[in-house]
Amino acid sequence: MNNHPYVESLLRFMDNSPCNFLAVNTIRGLLNNAGYVERHLDDKMEWKAGDKFYVTKNDSAIFAIKVGRKNPAETGFKIVAAHSDSPCFRIKPNSEIPGEGGIVRLNTEVYGGPILYTWFDRPLSIAGRVICKGEDALHPVTRLVCIARPLMCISHLAIHFNRAVNEGNKLSKQVDMLPIIAKVNDSLEADNMLLKLVAAELNVDMAEILDFDLMLYDTEKACTFGLNNEFISCGRLDDLSMAHAAITALLEAKDEDATCVAAIFDNEETGSGTKQGAGSPVLANVLLRLTVAAGGRFDDFGRAIARSFMVSADNAHAFHPNYASKYDPTNHPALGGGPCIKINANCKYMSDAHSAAIFKALCIEAGQPYQYFVNHSDVAGGSTLGNILTGQIDIEGVDVGNPLLAMHSVRETASCADHVAMIEVMKQFFS
Repeated sequence: MNNHPYVESLLRFMDNSPCNFLAVNTIRGLLNNAGYVERHLDDKMEWKAGDKFYVTKNDSAIFAIKVGRKNPAETGFKIVAAHSDSPCFRIKPNSEIPGEGGIVRLNTEVYGGPILYTWFDRPLSIAGRVICKGEDALHPVTRLVCIARPLMCISHLAIHFNRAVNEGNKLSKQVDMLPIIAKVNDSLEADNMLLKLVAAELNVDMAEILDFDLMLYDTEKACTFGLNNEFISCGRLDDLSMAHAAITALLEAKDEDATCVAAIFDNEETGSGTKQGAGSPVLANVLLRLTVAAGGRFDDFGRAIARSFMVSADNAHAFHPNYASKYDPTNHPALGGGPCIKINANCKYMSDAHSAAIFKALCIEAGQPYQYFVNHSDVAGGSTLGNILTGQIDIEGVDVGNPLLAMHSVRETASCADHVAMIEVMKQFFS
């Protein structure tokens, strides 16, 4: 069975986006191909109706904007928010750890909350950004790097040395999770091994490299599976699948009056408390400048926000038939059952009855199914972009997402039908 074009597009997107920096770069390419123009936050904000442009923050957050014909104070903003980061391992400085027999491991630090043991015994490689010397100390140059071939592996201890491994295996992030990258010999030294590798990949002198943000990623490609190719298997579906849906919908947006925005933040997995995260004023500042550039005043910004609506798109937990007791008895979304409206009585999500009803009506108008996700009352739920953003902007919105299995695993599972449905609903919102 052939995959839907939106699913094929997602698979390519995921393969080109092994980390947050590469995801934003992939989105930049999609926007460029669609006629969007890159602008910079230190530029003067000038635009006219029909303009399409985007700005980035820290190379890891991106905000794409399709300007409407009417002042935002009249129409409000239509916003879909998602995030670019996923749980992974970040490489520490001075990372090489030579060991017995010349085996070299890399010193890493856990980013976010991955399911650690899913990272064992897989072909891994390196992706991220490298900061090189520029014209002066205040203007270094950023280079993106992605080494496509398998470079390392986090090898598990043999069961013969831990017979109880299948009965529970407590892991040390500092001891158990270090990847093996090389065996030194007469022609290969451990000193600066990583920097030499990256310098060769970028074709720069190692002395030009000042610092880096480098992460490990699984080199196995995204794919579909199931008797009818109904499922998607890939790492980082949380939340790059929603970032892909937001950008795809924006590129097909039909609303000519309202200004439509796809806001892809970084660092949701660590609490959003960075300059490029949802807890910062970066989106509020962009929206304020858009309103002022349209000839509005500060009062017009308040009016624009009061008339705006945001779809905060992060993923939800799909019902797992092996663990039925973990789920709410009446609100456990199924793979293939459609986008989820996420509800929490303690306001961990921004959804309320009014905003949930709006999203439900959008699903109905788009001819797509919908379902609800509510945590089991004995299980604490986490927060996401929506309620964090409301600390910066008093905007109405709803937290939604597609159901996933194995969230935060090195490979998560989603439904092809759900991804298509979410894009159709977002297109309805932008229409």
